[in-house]
Amino acid sequence: MMIFGFGFFLMFLKRYGFSTTGFNLLLMVLGVQCSMLIDTFILLLQEKSQNHLERLIEAAMSMTAVVISTGAVLGKANPVQLILMTVLELIVFHMTRWMNDTFLQVTDNISMMHVHLFGAYFGLAFSSCFSEPSPRTDKNARTPKSDLLSMLGTLFLWVFWPSFNSVLSDSKWRAIYNTYFGLAVSAVTAFALSVLTTKDGKFRMSHIHSAVLAGGVAVGYAAHSIKYPWIAMVLGLLASMIAILGSYCSQRCLNPPLKLHDTSGVHFTFGMPAVLGALAQVILLIIKNWNNLPSLGYLVMIQVGAFCLTISVALITGLIAGLILNLRLFKTTPVSKYFEDQFYWEFPHLAVGF
Repeated sequence: MMIFGFGFFLMFLKRYGFSTTGFNLLLMVLGVQCSMLIDTFILLLQEKSQNHLERLIEAAMSMTAVVISTGAVLGKANPVQLILMTVLELIVFHMTRWMNDTFLQVTDNISMMHVHLFGAYFGLAFSSCFSEPSPRTDKNARTPKSDLLSMLGTLFLWVFWPSFNSVLSDSKWRAIYNTYFGLAVSAVTAFALSVLTTKDGKFRMSHIHSAVLAGGVAVGYAAHSIKYPWIAMVLGLLASMIAILGSYCSQRCLNPPLKLHDTSGVHFTFGMPAVLGALAQVILLIIKNWNNLPSLGYLVMIQVGAFCLTISVALITGLIAGLILNLRLFKTTPVSKYFEDQFYWEFPHLAVGF
């Protein structure tokens, strides 16, 4: 799921296919090893032990944050910057999870579901330190071939997303079917809104590519505790609407004044649906514990505190990492070489039209 799914999911740039899949594989195998080492160090400090397979699963899931962050700087960061970003982000993400688990007593399943939130906003803050590409360049354009390969990754992620949301849950079957319903409705909504928001009434692949996974992201927080499928379906509907309509708002209202270039649209594909999911979890928690008012405020504050801690740490550390890794020491990629495979890979012939 992580190597094939995300590797092809981000493969929509017409001249950056080699780098997308190649760097994704490099970061994944390196990041899982780093994540295991960081986790081992934390367990030694806590004097705890954990099953090796569970640690490997959590290490692979933690890499979701890195892959999402990579999407925000896709085509702009060089391999050295991406490797150092991976190590720094994993250290900070593990420390954030440790603080959520230790001080706020958040369960492992919920703290891991913050991975989308952390990855999206760390990546956005990191991306804000890079120069914007020229608005006249066509190197970051899509082609039918690149869109098709990207959609292949989307389909792979869509199929395996229920296993991602359920692997750490105690109520696995409930998490699986709730995630499925959320994904199914978000897919239907994506097709409907794509037709309604285009001038010629045709489907747009970029809408489908970004919105069909939003339901799985939003449902992830509460997938194990949702008792009625219609709740997961409503979340999938809202998440897909946020992903498509949010893309218009981000590109026209938010990104220009902030001078923020989000290559893959991770803000509206993962960031905002994750915020929706965290908010839905708090609302469901209030409904479930409505008759237990003395402890309700405490439970709500813990969840809100974990959310605020995660997003604030992600933004601050992402900005710091971006400022450090854009120093001349790390040989930043020239703007003229953005989104170019030929800057990193050996080609027997030109890759124009790839």
